[in-house]
Amino acid sequence: MLPLRRSEGAPWGHSCTSRDSIHQNLKLKACSLQLMIKNISTFIKLKPVLAVGFLFASSSLLFGTWVAAIPGIKYRLGFTDASLGVSLLLSPLGALTGVALSTKLFGKIPVGRWMILGYVSLGIIMIFQINSVNRVMFWICLYLFGMNGFLNGVSVNTTVGFLEKQFNRRLMSTCHGMYSLGGGISAGLATIFFALSLSPRLQVVLVAATICTVIYFNRRYLLAHQRIIHSGSGLKFPSLSILSISFICMVLFMAEGCVADWSAIYLRESLHGTKEIMGLGYAGFSAAMTIGRLNGDSIITKFGSKRVVITGALLAATGFAIVVLAPLVSIAIAGYILIGFGCCCIVPVLFSTSGRIPNVSPVEGFAMVTTGGLIGFLTGPSLIGIISEKLNLSTGLSLLILLMVVAAVVAWKNRFLESKKSLITEMPYDEQIY
Repeated sequence: MLPLRRSEGAPWGHSCTSRDSIHQNLKLKACSLQLMIKNISTFIKLKPVLAVGFLFASSSLLFGTWVAAIPGIKYRLGFTDASLGVSLLLSPLGALTGVALSTKLFGKIPVGRWMILGYVSLGIIMIFQINSVNRVMFWICLYLFGMNGFLNGVSVNTTVGFLEKQFNRRLMSTCHGMYSLGGGISAGLATIFFALSLSPRLQVVLVAATICTVIYFNRRYLLAHQRIIHSGSGLKFPSLSILSISFICMVLFMAEGCVADWSAIYLRESLHGTKEIMGLGYAGFSAAMTIGRLNGDSIITKFGSKRVVITGALLAATGFAIVVLAPLVSIAIAGYILIGFGCCCIVPVLFSTSGRIPNVSPVEGFAMVTTGGLIGFLTGPSLIGIISEKLNLSTGLSLLILLMVVAAVVAWKNRFLESKKSLITEMPYDEQIY
């Protein structure tokens, strides 16, 4: 028998090469985890930043509680998919009212004072919203929720911009990661609360009370922001240079809104999941968003913003396809996780890009993108509800597959999304907070 001979370029021990590759991949994952932990640790040590970051988390803590309560509210108040979808349109109407009022409001009230008033009032609104005894009360709360949410978003995102300059560090995406973290925690808490037979009516009271307590202890850090914000936001149609970015943001926020408002109903009614697991779709989505955002700076720097947006949109489209075609709850949850990984870095890229568009001020660009995003976030669930009533919920969610693919094409054509070179940061990544 002839001895085995290796071909040129094919060394002995191919399995050893595979083991080396596996070892290298594990090493890279460990470095990524170590870097993420270091960034979070530094973020926590900056108390003024952590106080604002908690406000991001508090929004999603309350919102996740609301997501788990939607099926019960739908049944208690006698909503159909269509009537619930139309009712949810009151939130974007409230948000547009917030756009109109933001300039006058932030021209008179210091941003720090509003952050306290705005987030305490958000907890109160959500308590009444989930405990609504009739449709009129529910509709009023939805309108106030939309208006309050927009004004809170302007206040915290603007404050993060000031903090970035103060500490000479990148903070925006870590704060958005805090939002995602809060969403995952709230959905997990809802699962535990349901297992303990605690109704959503009591759940929201406990969550809101905890948030208000933390805000009270953080008040000196929040009240230190005495700036008067002269917001450039308003009911202004975006210029052509930013319209495509605003469209992408609208699609991304629409996707997030649909996951938030319809994931529990889809798992419960379409796939016949139990009430204990119906919040896990949103929990998985939020967990993926959190992990992605806390590692986002290195990802964007390595691959470039355009490639991140295109790839992320296509991943999200694939995730929605898995959700729609899933025969089992577990597979659908996996689809929601993939959606989270696809969406995680796109919004921070869009917010950053909106401040660098020629002939558009950073304030105007941010306001236009935020307005487009809120319209998508708050009208998307309503549109899905209408389609669900006429056809079915799977068909409604299929719309997101098409929109994500269109968003990827728009990102590919957009000349304002930067290349890899222009995203290299001035500070080493391990010295930044993302």
